[in-house]
Amino acid sequence: MAIQDFTAGQILTAAQMDSLQANDYNQTVSTKTDSYVLVAADKGTRVVMNKATATTITVNDSLFNAGDTLFIQNIGAGTCTVTAGTATVTTAGSLALAQWGGGTLYFTSASAAIFFSGGSPAYGTATGGIGSPTAVTIGGVNYEYLQFNSTGTLTVTKAGFFDYLAIGGGGGSRQQVASRAAGGGGAGQVVIGSVYLDANQTITIGAGSGFFAIATEFVQASATTIAATAPFAIRAIGNNVSPNGQVSKSLGYVGGGVGTSDGGTDIAAVTESTQQGYRGGSSTSTSNAGGGGGQSGRGANGASTTGGAGGTGFDMATFIGGTPSPTHRATGGGGGGSGAGGAGGNSSASSNAGSNNSTPSSAAANSGSGGGGGYGVVTTGNGGSGVCFIRYKV
Repeated sequence: MAIQDFTAGQILTAAQMDSLQANDYNQTVSTKTDSYVLVAADKGTRVVMNKATATTITVNDSLFNAGDTLFIQNIGAGTCTVTAGTATVTTAGSLALAQWGGGTLYFTSASAAIFFSGGSPAYGTATGGIGSPTAVTIGGVNYEYLQFNSTGTLTVTKAGFFDYLAIGGGGGSRQQVASRAAGGGGAGQVVIGSVYLDANQTITIGAGSGFFAIATEFVQASATTIAATAPFAIRAIGNNVSPNGQVSKSLGYVGGGVGTSDGGTDIAAVTESTQQGYRGGSSTSTSNAGGGGGQSGRGANGASTTGGAGGTGFDMATFIGGTPSPTHRATGGGGGGSGAGGAGGNSSASSNAGSNNSTPSSAAANSGSGGGGGYGVVTTGNGGSGVCFIRYKV
């Protein structure tokens, strides 16, 4: 109930005492069926929004005092957003309340409030991608996930939080001079996170790169944009001649193979991490090349007439559970060699082995893996295209 005013010496009736006691356990509830602006009488009450489409609850200043509270909750299908009018509202969570979401609005002054979201974040639901949602259980938690192999629309059927796994396109490899080995392509970047969505989104899947083309990475342009597209280059360039005559340099950026022909010195401004990926291996002569860097491990160095293996990739079971095929993505491509090419990362079908005197196959589609390097041929393997998974609790 709303706070009541009493005068000095006033004798309270039984009904008034009952109502005061009831307020200790149950707040007065006012249900709104459209956007609403808070008023002073809402202090100490529970404001409930119930509408199938989006609404707002606006907070203005000079209506409440420091220490005042009220509870806001949304039982409607439409997202209700707590909106700062003339007052300021801060929160560590989200001001956008999906159905069954709610929290306490606490005023620190007449013009400023903090919103404390109650309970764990509510997950939404959606459709889209290559088929119906797939049910999985990971760590005792039930999820459904969607897979996007190509650019398409994520249709949000209930607003809420969504987990995402986006893998950019893998780097290709290129040989510039005959009879020299080409470095394996680097893996595409892997990004995992959560985002609140209350509207449909375009999921953009980038292609893998070939030769000197620019590959793609995951870019979250805003809190409501999910993409696996340009602008960051991920590429591997084999056969750059170094001063000591060794010729296979695998050059990459985020997730790319970054080994050098002079012993594996890191190229400036490249940071190795499980998100950005790891550098590629080095060559030791014109007859071998380093493997491309993977999401979770460096590419191996070439040795004698054998190319280095590609770096290890991302274990898909940690996000989509079960025994996915392939089990790893974003693996490094194998380096070329005059005797034998190096294996792709994790020896997985998602990645590409290097080759000797032939054209290596490109990395698999939707793998985000690097292409394999060749030897004695100019044409070498292309990187695999990207992929995106959207997951929500059920």
